[in-house]
Amino acid sequence: MKTWQKIKENPGLLQKYLIRERVIDVIRDFFKKQGFHEVFTPILVPVPSIEPNLEVFTTELRTSKGLKRKAYLIMSPEFSIKKFLASGIGNCFEITRCFRNEEEVSRLHNPEFTMLEWYRVGADYKKIMEDFENLFIKIIGKEKLIYQGETYDLSLPWPRISFEEAFKRYANRVVEDVKDEDFYQIFFNEIEPKLRETRKPAIIYDYPISQAALAKISKKDPRFAERFEVFVAGIELGNCFSELTDYKEQKERFEKDRALRRIQGKTDYPIDEDLINALKEGIPEVSGIAVGVDRLVMLAADVPSVSDTLFFPAEEMFEL
Repeated sequence: MKTWQKIKENPGLLQKYLIRERVIDVIRDFFKKQGFHEVFTPILVPVPSIEPNLEVFTTELRTSKGLKRKAYLIMSPEFSIKKFLASGIGNCFEITRCFRNEEEVSRLHNPEFTMLEWYRVGADYKKIMEDFENLFIKIIGKEKLIYQGETYDLSLPWPRISFEEAFKRYANRVVEDVKDEDFYQIFFNEIEPKLRETRKPAIIYDYPISQAALAKISKKDPRFAERFEVFVAGIELGNCFSELTDYKEQKERFEKDRALRRIQGKTDYPIDEDLINALKEGIPEVSGIAVGVDRLVMLAADVPSVSDTLFFPAEEMFEL
């Protein structure tokens, strides 16, 4: 039975799905009251972001005169928003649809999903930590989250744990001894479950340089970058960088990421030279974060899967 049919048979279910509307309203109100501009960037682009471990949806743009161009659905609006930043727009945010291919359709993943990104000028990643804490509590409406029968203490400040300390404390491993390709599985299998057991949110910060292609190098330790991820109920909700603004270094990192994409058999496409030009022209010191809105809604609605927040989940439409 399709979701619309379930709601028609049981109208009480509708309130669960309408929680998304309330969450979006809270997000907009939160940033508008601070003077942020809401931006609207393209979903169909000639060059997408170049994360080595993610795959894109590829299509073709054709005109009535027969011109053909390769085109892609965005995995993130980040590159476009940074061009806004180069124009001098200042603090800004966007709520948009993003797409990622070749990922498992699971309780935390849908190939089409809603992303919130915001960028605060003149701030580093520590300020974005505070932004996220305050926004999340606004969404939940109190300093306590009850999710799937478990209670989580949201009182401020949330615990902040360095990536190095998290591996030592929760996985009994030394970061230098872990291969780059093994970081994700160790984090997912050993660390995330233990973060959930604390019944507190957790902000994991200062990731190894190899895990932070768009972030500035840490001022304290050049082995690490100013990146953090935030976890609530063991679920990763946001990924933040103190944004790299050096165009030469950024291009070098992009070239390395493109090489990794080729090695891994991912779709190959050029580096976004327009973004490099924007960085060359100059963008302000800025920090930004990408947040999965579907996961925020999942927690606010107390449902076990992001598909339970969507009127048209992919697994239902495509019979996955």
